[in-house]
Amino acid sequence: MLLTHNIQHVEDKVSEACVRAGRSRSEVQVIAVTKYVSLETTGQVLQQGLRHIGENRWQDAQAKWEAFKDRGTWHFIGHLQTNKVKDVIGKFAYIHSLDRLSLAAEIEKKAAALNIQAECFVQVNISGEESKYGMRPEEVPAFMETLRTFSHLRIVGLMTMAPYEAEPESTRPVFRGLRQLRDELNRNPLLGYEIPHLSMGMSNDFEVAIEEGATWVRLGSILVGKE
Repeated sequence: MLLTHNIQHVEDKVSEACVRAGRSRSEVQVIAVTKYVSLETTGQVLQQGLRHIGENRWQDAQAKWEAFKDRGTWHFIGHLQTNKVKDVIGKFAYIHSLDRLSLAAEIEKKAAALNIQAECFVQVNISGEESKYGMRPEEVPAFMETLRTFSHLRIVGLMTMAPYEAEPESTRPVFRGLRQLRDELNRNPLLGYEIPHLSMGMSNDFEVAIEEGATWVRLGSILVGKE
């Protein structure tokens, strides 16, 4: 079965990248990005033992979440409109795309109403590409300070997307930049706690991301394919 082969291939690549970086394999979690595959394939992904599922839009994720909600841990990895927070909060364990104060305020409000704590990654546009969402690195410290009063929102990490490069090695400065920003924030934790995670690396460049400290990689085509 192609999916079984893909899972083993990815596992080998992740393990090899961890060895090169002198890291433990347990430090890296794989998110299976199912946005381009069917309900049936998503079910097969879960059946194969992958537990972390990434989706970009609630409209596309809804049927999958309703079918398999208790079988997986759901990650919202796409740009999140403020008016869609109500659909995502309480269903997705992690939101990887917190990139502005208005979104943080809406997440805090909806999480408070449900009496839960929303776990979020702050999206940072390290590469500076106009087409990418995310805060500029220099904006992040002040943003973190603002979030200190948000008792129903917890920042668990930073997230970035590197430009697509034919040579994955070219993405290294982007991933290194996110790690350095995380480490800098942790030297003087503005939130009152340290931020452990880095969500970075996709099908084309995840090995470089792991070498630079990724704790979550978001894998679509190389893992679950496209339909």
